Amino acid sequence: MNTIPGDFDPIPSTRHRPSVGVGTLKQAMEEADALAVPVSAGAEPAEELGTDAAGLASAGFTAQRGQTLVRPTTDGPVRVAVGTGTPDQLDTTLVRDLAAEFARAVPWHRRLAIEVPSRDVGISVSDYAQAATEGVLLARWRYFVGRDADRPLLESLLVVASDEQADEVAVGVQRGRVIAEAYCLGRDLSNCPASTLSAVRMAEVALEVGPPAGLEVEVFDKDQLIELGCGGLLGVNRGSVEPPRMVRLRYQPEEPTGRIALIGKGIMYDSGGISLKPSDESHAQMKNDMTGAATVLASMTALRALGCTAAVTGYLMCTDNMPSGSALKLGDVLRMRNGTTVEVLNTDAEGRLVMADALALATEEPVDAIVDIATLTGACLRTFGVEIAGVMGNDRGVVEQLRRAGDAVDEPVWELPLHRSYRSQLDSPIADLTNMGGVNAGSITAALFLEEFVDGRPWAHVDIAGTAQLPQPRTWRNQGATGSGTKLLIEFALAFNRPASLP
Repeated sequence: MNTIPGDFDPIPSTRHRPSVGVGTLKQAMEEADALAVPVSAGAEPAEELGTDAAGLASAGFTAQRGQTLVRPTTDGPVRVAVGTGTPDQLDTTLVRDLAAEFARAVPWHRRLAIEVPSRDVGISVSDYAQAATEGVLLARWRYFVGRDADRPLLESLLVVASDEQADEVAVGVQRGRVIAEAYCLGRDLSNCPASTLSAVRMAEVALEVGPPAGLEVEVFDKDQLIELGCGGLLGVNRGSVEPPRMVRLRYQPEEPTGRIALIGKGIMYDSGGISLKPSDESHAQMKNDMTGAATVLASMTALRALGCTAAVTGYLMCTDNMPSGSALKLGDVLRMRNGTTVEVLNTDAEGRLVMADALALATEEPVDAIVDIATLTGACLRTFGVEIAGVMGNDRGVVEQLRRAGDAVDEPVWELPLHRSYRSQLDSPIADLTNMGGVNAGSITAALFLEEFVDGRPWAHVDIAGTAQLPQPRTWRNQGATGSGTKLLIEFALAFNRPASLP
């Protein structure tokens, strides 16, 4: 790792993990700075809140879904009433959001506690505890390299439960902690300045965090990529002084119930190459063009701890896309790993080039499903905005499993049609295909390009160009590069079933 001025730790969240555990109300009252107390609509609040429903109503708090009310006290922690609505309204998405709102409502408090309801609220106490843990930890994450950067925003989280609930709550807290820490790793990488997080450094991070999480990590340098014939990754790398890297991650349970390949786009900085991007705010955001690779790495670090039974192989395709005298030129032709030739009509359509090599490599091993994830097209951002990712694929079962996973973890995906009549837009007079379609349906033609490299295997493509960056924080989602897709891939892998289309 370089040590020039301006070089920073790319994964600070792994150095500043708060303590997270299960405890009693007595512990919370003695140790916490702020305590969140859930309140159902039409019900009296718990005694520790220090007021009744009438008192809350006089302050405008009626326990409707999403409400919070901070009640300063002189005795013990600040109490925060958290409205859960009626029991039939409560789900894990709301619990996660409310926990995040609680964490944001008391920004200067470092030791937080949150109660699990003592009565039936429609979801298990384990799921409630998991969602609450995720919400607090994710809301209190930050990537900051200024003064006081080493001062954590959260020192501890205590989830309050009765003795009867404690064991079940502990399971949920542990799952929530693992998922949140994986998500924070993805956020760290996506927000790290590109001058620090080169392709080489990304590979070093994978070697640092992978083995302790039960992952086998292989790193392929430029010479090895030449030997493999990865013309897409090597072609995009031509303009950069930083060498490329491909990282292959393997998670292998003893008796796998399925085999998944995950491919992540890792453009460490995307200037557009010769097709230079405009010098506006979007240019500064292009350090996040490796969010797909960050998401694959981050999600895979959680698989062993969560008991994933599917075998998962991840590919991180990492390089800069820079303009220089040696950069890829318009009209150049690249030969990809599977022998397909591609005429380059736009050097800013580079993500599909690097992922094509990984898709081809994934088909060379036994695999039940291939999923790629990438900040791929501005067209997807224009279509869905910043809260929904696009998904396309050649297998109904894989797409549906991704949709269900997204709904379960509040990272929704919406399917676009893989309209194959648009494939003719990728025809080239001198090569097998071009890397650009027409001016319309850019997300779809990009997916059709990728489909050329999956050799008919069950496959889906997730376009996170919109969800990878947020202009403002919202509940547990942060401002800036979000690390979007980490929970989606974790849930997909945990719940994976072999597609019915396979023999």
